[in-house]
Amino acid sequence: MLYSFKLLVISVVTVPAALLIILFGLFDPYGKHVHGITRLWTRLILKICGVAVKVNGLSHLDPKRQYIFIVNHQSHIDIPVLIQSLPSFQLRWIAKRELLWVPFFGWAMWAAKHITVDRSDRMDALGSLKKAKERMKGGISLVIFPEGTRSSDGNLLPFKRGGLLLAVKTQTPIVPVTISGSSAILPKGDWRIRGGQIEVTVGAPVSVENYHPGALRVLSVHVQELIENNLQTASQLRTPKPEEEQTATAVGPPMEKRTV
Repeated sequence: MLYSFKLLVISVVTVPAALLIILFGLFDPYGKHVHGITRLWTRLILKICGVAVKVNGLSHLDPKRQYIFIVNHQSHIDIPVLIQSLPSFQLRWIAKRELLWVPFFGWAMWAAKHITVDRSDRMDALGSLKKAKERMKGGISLVIFPEGTRSSDGNLLPFKRGGLLLAVKTQTPIVPVTISGSSAILPKGDWRIRGGQIEVTVGAPVSVENYHPGALRVLSVHVQELIENNLQTASQLRTPKPEEEQTATAVGPPMEKRTV
């Protein structure tokens, strides 16, 4: 019942927010003005869901410049989490084109000037990269989920290299961002949104000056390792230490005596 109520309230909030984004987005060539509506919308979603966000590492970033944020993907809740975690940046996604057909959400995504790509069409993908370059000239930072889809178990999937190629061609620093805990809030394949805390770790920008399009594999491995290390650290912090488990057992209910 609680989960259904959350979805109902999210729908009530989403419809007017999407309509406002669509209306004002028609007159907003870069989507900069409607981004404020998006921030308010995502903030309300997290409040409704009972999700708290803890962000580490924002001091690594210069809010006056553009970046390409490379982020692991565990859940649909990752998008509002990122928008709230990076408040100083105008963020746009490179996402699969099928999302445009999602009522209200997809239409608002189009009006807010996010970039979509048909992954089965190489020429369309190249056109999307060109469009991304134009957006960045307007002061936009890009968010890319290089795994291409959500991980079902929290482990990283192989990285696609389109975002890395864009970073190298535009000489834009890459920022590895690690989201931890969102799969427990809204797992892949589930619609029930749990409350809880999600941790976002913003890494130091990775310069691409010494890389070229033929060396993307090396760059991909490097960025993937940075995110993987942060995931492992977050997992270790969430796992109770042996002495904590012993303490929990000691203060728990007395064990029942067994008669042999």
